[in-house]
Order: sequence, then structure tokens, then C-alpha cells
Amino acid sequence: MKSVAILGSLASLASLASAFCAHGTTLFPRASGDEVKIATYGFHGMNGPLNWYGLNKTLNAKCAQGKEQSPINILTKTLKSVDGSSLGFDIQSYDNGADFVNLGSTLEVIANGTLKLDSKEYKLAQFHFHTPSEHHIDDEYYPAEVHFVFQAADQSLSVVGFPIELHGRNSDFVATVFEKVDKIKEPGSKGTTGKLDFTKLRDHLRRSKVYQYKGSLTTPPCTEGIAWNVVRDPVTIDVNTYKAIKGIMKFNSRYTQNTPGEINLLDNAANTLAGKA
Repeated sequence: MKSVAILGSLASLASLASAFCAHGTTLFPRASGDEVKIATYGFHGMNGPLNWYGLNKTLNAKCAQGKEQSPINILTKTLKSVDGSSLGFDIQSYDNGADFVNLGSTLEVIANGTLKLDSKEYKLAQFHFHTPSEHHIDDEYYPAEVHFVFQAADQSLSVVGFPIELHGRNSDFVATVFEKVDKIKEPGSKGTTGKLDFTKLRDHLRRSKVYQYKGSLTTPPCTEGIAWNVVRDPVTIDVNTYKAIKGIMKFNSRYTQNTPGEINLLDNAANTLAGKA
């Protein structure tokens, strides 16, 4: 979907509680003051991805009918990849930590930064986490994934996603982000991260390949036209830290979608049930 179409949905989006993939952008502005809005959708049963369309048939139509939905199973032999050094990924350091909030649907860090991609500059709105990973790489999923959400002046969005793998030690990024995660166990709570310095994460990105495709938000309203950049090489998390964040976020990942450009899996299922496929 083009940025004009994205802008056209702003009025409807204002009523959506915590579309966390787009939280902090013009699609879903952050609440003023100390209020933390909690998600009204979920990842199980009638609130889960199979029924996001049913929660709001107008606003969430793309969740069931869109043909460029995310996440996807990345097939490395066929999907476009670029050197990570081609992305101008620059995130501000926070000596005293950054604001960290529990949206009920994810843990989100509010930070500033920029992404330069294909001669366009985007500004960081926030970054948040999923357990397990949403994207798969050659059929393999990871224990977690972090999404850095950026927005350009024309309102278009780009996301940089890093898979997170279990390891004997945390990467510096993971260690400092989750240093005080026990302070935000309850949905709606706010705290701070540890000291944040993104130099090593930026260097990690520069050394890796990055898979690119046009997709969507992975949460309602599943808006399309998102420039996705999924980093091949994972950052690491130790078992204790992983158990801590999984215990807070639980399961918050959408199932993988069809190949971009092909029929939505829910639309296909509906056609099959109706005898049309």
C-alpha cells in the first residue's frame, strides 16, 4: 500500500488500542502523559491472528485479504538480500537508559535514531520484541525477534528486524535492554532500560546480510507497504534472560504469511470452505 493510502486510514487508526508495530508513529501516536495503552487484540483464540479481521472488519481487512502480509518464511535462495553496510542504521546512546514500557502485547523501548535506506531517511519511533521470532529463515524460527520501527517524512514505514538466538551469554544489546525488565512485569507498567550503546549492534548489522521485501505490520490493522529489512545473523540471549522476557510477553507472534503477492492464507481458507478453491 502506498503512503497515501496509509495516510487515508489515520482517522480509523486513532481508535485502535495499541497497534504496537506502528506505535509511536503517525499511524498510532503515543498516549500523552504517563498513560500506557494496553492492546485490545491478542494472539490466542478469538482475539488471535485468525480472527483479527473479525475484531474490526473495516479497519483490519488487510489482515485477512492483503496479499503483502508479514511475517514470512524467508527463502534465502530467492529473496533479495543486501549488505548490512548499505543501511544507515544510527541509534542514539542513552547513558541513563531509555524509557521501557509493557504494552500488554509486547515490551517496547522508546528511543531516537535514524535509518537511511535507498536515499530516504527514516526516524526511529520505537523498538519492540516478539517471542518467538515472527520471521522464519529457510523454515527455521528463532526464540525471539526485535523490530526497530522507523517512519519517513512522507509517513512511509521501514522496519529492521534482528532474530535473537539462545547462547551461553547475552549480546551487549540484549544484556543492557533487559537489565531491569523485572520492573515492568505488569501490562501498563513503565520503567527504564540499562545504559544503551548501539555501536556493537550497528557493527553486527554491517557485517551481516539483510533480506528485504515489501510487507505489512504484523499486528492489526496489518497495514501494507512496509519496507522490511530482516538481518540474517542473530544477536544472542542467554537462557535466564530469555525465560524472563518470555514469562512477561508470553507468546506474541503472528503466524507466517503467504509469499508476497500471493493470496492471503485466510482468504484462501475461506474460499476452500466455500468450495471456491
